[in-house]
Amino acid sequence: MTISRTDIWKFSIPMHPFTIATGTMHFAQNTFIRVYLSDGTYGVGECSAFPMITGETQDTCFEMAKAFAKCWNGKDPLNIEARLRDLDDFAAFNSTIKSAFDMALYDIAAKQAGVPLFKFLDGTYKEIETDLTIGIASPVDMAAKAAEFVNQGVRIIKVKLGKNVEEDIERVKLIRQAAGPTTILRLDANQGWSYEDAVEALLVMATYNIEFCEQPMRHWDDHHLPHLKKVSQIAIMADESVYHHRDAVRLIKANACDSVNIKFAKSGGIHEAIKIHDICKRNNIPCMMGGMLESRIAQSAFAHFALSHDNVVYYDMDTPMLGHTADPVNGGVRYKGYVIETPTTPGIGADADENFLRTCESVTI
Repeated sequence: MTISRTDIWKFSIPMHPFTIATGTMHFAQNTFIRVYLSDGTYGVGECSAFPMITGETQDTCFEMAKAFAKCWNGKDPLNIEARLRDLDDFAAFNSTIKSAFDMALYDIAAKQAGVPLFKFLDGTYKEIETDLTIGIASPVDMAAKAAEFVNQGVRIIKVKLGKNVEEDIERVKLIRQAAGPTTILRLDANQGWSYEDAVEALLVMATYNIEFCEQPMRHWDDHHLPHLKKVSQIAIMADESVYHHRDAVRLIKANACDSVNIKFAKSGGIHEAIKIHDICKRNNIPCMMGGMLESRIAQSAFAHFALSHDNVVYYDMDTPMLGHTADPVNGGVRYKGYVIETPTTPGIGADADENFLRTCESVTI
């Protein structure tokens, strides 16, 4: 059994504009692939390009996918390490599109084993609860959105910040008032603050009972993280500072973070994400399962990973509810309120809707 071809789509999902510190996304710049085998079966993969973070766009992912597909034709899909090495040997970086190919391999392997991916990865089933994110807007509008979320039953709110520190402080103040004292608040500055801004913001915001703050500064300011962690009463989560397990080792040795956000679009997929998870677990650094703007296809892979890695204790898997105005997915995770139900069919348990795919640009390699 060998890889016979790969079908590739520009999987553009319409959405409400979503603003973070580094820019605004007007649609989900996703890529969807099916890696076919000589027996006619296939595995699926999806990634979501976020150019202001990874430097990849939907167009670069589409072009690199063509080249990656050529690397795999005629080869064994179950030799996962060798197939991923093919991609790394061909091109450095490009972790986002690599994550779609990685996902397809794991989908194939779990399907061949006849088990859901979480069981293939030695996990057990449970329901997990995601947060829901508020994008950057005026402090008053963000507070109103927080009140709306709470009225809808949201227990955990993630707040995007990083545009202006004084406004950010006002945002968190009003959001805490609107959400009430029992709602869990998480902050994400997406690298938006300087070191001085981060110190000011975290010292003031500590009075509002914050669970943690993700990525307060640019990754090139990582040398400031140990001192920021020391002076802050709010726990620091590393996101854009950790792409691979070597980054995790570097930050942990420097005592620079309290937790780490794992995203396949940064790590290149499940294979490297396992290494990040295991290093964090050995060092008592809890992890979050996060993502970019993926559909329920990739979200399903995230859920399987979370179920099979017990050091993942935070879940940020809300984008299908958050801003997508279309749901082009068959099967996949389901949201029971804000609790995620993971599919138990073999593999990832999700696929793209054929009618939607017919509207997308595609190529077969």
